[in-house]
Amino acid sequence: MNRKDEHLDLAYSLFPETSKNFADVRIIHHSLAAVNPAAVDLSSTLAGLPLKFPYYINAMTGGSSRTKAVNAALAQIAKENDLLMASGSCSAALKDPTLWPTFSVIRKVNPSGILLANVGAEVTPAQAQEAVARLEADGLQIHLNSAQELIMPEGDRHFYDWQENISEVAARLPVPVVVKEVGFGMSRETMHALSAAGVRAVDVSGRGGTNFAKIENARRSAREFADLANWGQTTVESLLEASVLDWRGKTLLASGGVTSALDVFKCLALGADAAGVAGWLLHQLLENGPERASAAFFQWQNELRTLFSLTGCRNIADTQRVQLILEGSALNWCALRGISAAGFAERNR
Repeated sequence: MNRKDEHLDLAYSLFPETSKNFADVRIIHHSLAAVNPAAVDLSSTLAGLPLKFPYYINAMTGGSSRTKAVNAALAQIAKENDLLMASGSCSAALKDPTLWPTFSVIRKVNPSGILLANVGAEVTPAQAQEAVARLEADGLQIHLNSAQELIMPEGDRHFYDWQENISEVAARLPVPVVVKEVGFGMSRETMHALSAAGVRAVDVSGRGGTNFAKIENARRSAREFADLANWGQTTVESLLEASVLDWRGKTLLASGGVTSALDVFKCLALGADAAGVAGWLLHQLLENGPERASAAFFQWQNELRTLFSLTGCRNIADTQRVQLILEGSALNWCALRGISAAGFAERNR
């Protein structure tokens, strides 16, 4: 079976029915805080690119005839919901040009939508520019996936030049560059290093959604890496890590286990500018078909407007003053990493 098709099947079958990623984050309710939903502005930005809503379709797939059809359906959903979309990794097409149509179909279906071309951290500036040009993309998304590569039977083992490559690509490309994990989260040390490399937008992409440790281990005959199923930081833990850094003039994105409008809102309240959705949407698409998947996604707009109204938020900036109670593993993470959990509970007082 084609590796991309195998990834698709495993991503669908192993995606969690429910995610506890955000269960340790509670919102303090204030009875007199509500605002008129008509006064709410849900718009945001991603590395300078305008977003009508604070969520987007994150990188998923491409590289086979079957995944071409999935990308076409995702692009249609992005078009109907006026959402930014990131392609799946174009690495295969950079090696085999006959595979480009499985990615460029996104632009064909949604000619005026905002699109990010996704590549690996090993690419040269020329390869990165080729991916952007082939997809007529508005920006570039570079994925970090060392844990996946090491578990993948045929994975890469050369990571020493990633930071240098990323720095060179970010400096030379004329479009915005976003660096994201693939579901293992980011530490403050990683984000600081990326900032020093000239990166101005990161997607922490934490543990809690599509799990490439499980996916790649399932592709191994011995299944010897089962102990790494919970490797990495959750999305909440990664956002807590980011909270101690200075993000002025930069973009902070969150993905990994985002399955509802409430999850999106909690990402925003923890400091994100927008939240990426992948596994949940893929599951909706393959389970219920494109029309119902698009309708379910559209409903998030109304739910988010309600959440903004309920918490007295008129825009994205307001959400980052919402008072939060951190419990369980999130609270423990704060204690051990020197992050003030009380600061989230007492802000805007």
